[in-house]
Amino acid sequence: MRLKSSERNLNNQESEKEKKSITSIFQQAAKSSDFYQFSLCEEQDLTISYFKSMVDADKINNLLLPSLQEHIKKISTINDVKKSIPFEDVQFTNDPLEIEKKLIKGYVILEFKYFKRYLTISVENANLGYRENNDTENEFSVIGPKVGFVENLSTNLHLLRKQLAVPELVFEEIKIGSMSKTEVVIAYLDGITNPEYVQTVRQRLEDIDFDVIFDNSQIDQIISDNSNTPFPIFLSTERTDRVVYAMVNGQVAILSNGSPYIITGPTTILDFFISPEDYYLNWVLGSFFRIIRIISVIFSLFATPIYVAILTYHYEVLPDDLLQPLISSRAHVPFPPIWEAIFLETTIELLREAGARLPTKIGQTLGIVGGIVIGQASVQAALTSNILLIIVSLSALASFTTPIFKMSNAIRLLRFPLILLSAYMGGFGIIIGFVLLLGHLLKLKSLGNPYMVPLYPFRIKSFGDSFIRSSYQFTTTRSRFLRPLSLKRYNPNQDKDDRNNE
Repeated sequence: MRLKSSERNLNNQESEKEKKSITSIFQQAAKSSDFYQFSLCEEQDLTISYFKSMVDADKINNLLLPSLQEHIKKISTINDVKKSIPFEDVQFTNDPLEIEKKLIKGYVILEFKYFKRYLTISVENANLGYRENNDTENEFSVIGPKVGFVENLSTNLHLLRKQLAVPELVFEEIKIGSMSKTEVVIAYLDGITNPEYVQTVRQRLEDIDFDVIFDNSQIDQIISDNSNTPFPIFLSTERTDRVVYAMVNGQVAILSNGSPYIITGPTTILDFFISPEDYYLNWVLGSFFRIIRIISVIFSLFATPIYVAILTYHYEVLPDDLLQPLISSRAHVPFPPIWEAIFLETTIELLREAGARLPTKIGQTLGIVGGIVIGQASVQAALTSNILLIIVSLSALASFTTPIFKMSNAIRLLRFPLILLSAYMGGFGIIIGFVLLLGHLLKLKSLGNPYMVPLYPFRIKSFGDSFIRSSYQFTTTRSRFLRPLSLKRYNPNQDKDDRNNE
């Protein structure tokens, strides 16, 4: 499959090379107002071509042009040209496709008609248009590093190389997008990551046929094992420490130019409830907060459906002390519980969506004031009950406890079908919904790895860093279900042995 793909790409390049000429490339570029082309020296018949919007103008005016003007008359051979230019990336070529590719990436093209050769010089402004602040915005933690990725691929590779200063860190670059030619990098640790995962990612990326790649989330969907699921198959993060931790454990990271988010895989469902902050706190506190997140997700999924099921079919399960407050709360509500719940859940989603789309300060004000005003008005107008208002509000808060935003989106979506099932079949409908959800999760895979591991298949040795965060002395090995080439991470008794030897 891969061989056929490579042959197809080679044939396409050969056909494109036949169609295009260097003259036609410059004629097409001249249609843009930011394309500059002028002659510098009539004796050598030297022409300079570049896109002004892509190059660093200071480098051209202060370094390239003065150097050419100083040495141009002394040039006798083609090699003298390369020596006179004060830049590292300088290459000779007559290949039209390579000239076109480098021209649109910020290279200056020097045409020496006397030598009948073209010289490409890298003068791109790599930092132009990218933000300098790389603090984590959506995955904030109180304790631990605040360094996040940015939209510049070179900067992101630098951050990873700085954190993992080992020769085993491997970067493989692939071009994706028939129009955008987006640079995508596969990052992994040689000697730790299973080569099967690297090969699977490489093959899926090479098979992508898409026009423009805007963000890593598109790649996430395209290479996913199952795109017909609300659950995220790959973990998407902007934190450097989370990506480093994933690669150290034997996972593969995918970076793309223009995206501040990096996706890692293969992942399991429990990975989406793990926060990097768990490892910066004492293991007791880290385990406690992780369990709180998992319980919060269960509450967020089933609290409202259980309320609807009880008030529609199962009044008999309520204790007498709770029955009276419920009757008083719903005494003047004219709607059945299902419409009451749908109204409040939809209102919460509207407030959340509006707050996310508005500027930060306005969005926060809208969320707080809007929630209070609408909630109070709904109760006074007898559109809903106080108890359901509390349940829906707590469910919305519980869904935001997940560290990964994509998982919280999936949880909020799944509440609606569970509410409908509980309204039409009561508690039996909730059980049916849970069984269907569990069956769907058991079928999901990430890079061919089961999504529910270590629960299914059951791996008891991988529970040390799943529902709880065990002490560091019990997490010395990598997860076995990832099948890493090197299972041992560190030796917690090494310092003690060194002290005893001294």
